[in-house]
Amino acid sequence: MSNHDKGIDLEDKFFHDEDEARIKALKAKLDAEKSAEAAAVQKALHHLHCGKCGTKMDTRLFKGVEIEVCPSCGAVLLDPGELQTLVGEDDSSRLGFVAEFFGFSK
Repeated sequence: MSNHDKGIDLEDKFFHDEDEARIKALKAKLDAEKSAEAAAVQKALHHLHCGKCGTKMDTRLFKGVEIEVCPSCGAVLLDPGELQTLVGEDDSSRLGFVAEFFGFSK
């Protein structure tokens, strides 16, 4: 094999490697787009639906905090930080909060 042939082989390898890198980058981009699209579809199907029975949840105001309550099974969905907002840091208030929320006395 002559030096000229080696140069052509190196050139072919270079372009082949460049093409492979571009293909890999495009595939990664397409995979990311597909994942984002699938996540959007899942969110649209399940957003604010009950995790127990699948019913669309109602938003209600409770002690100044918007919470989601399932009209079918009564499950409650709290966003991050809402439980701490409702309960606070005082341990003695927790029992009263739970009693008030579920409609029974201490």
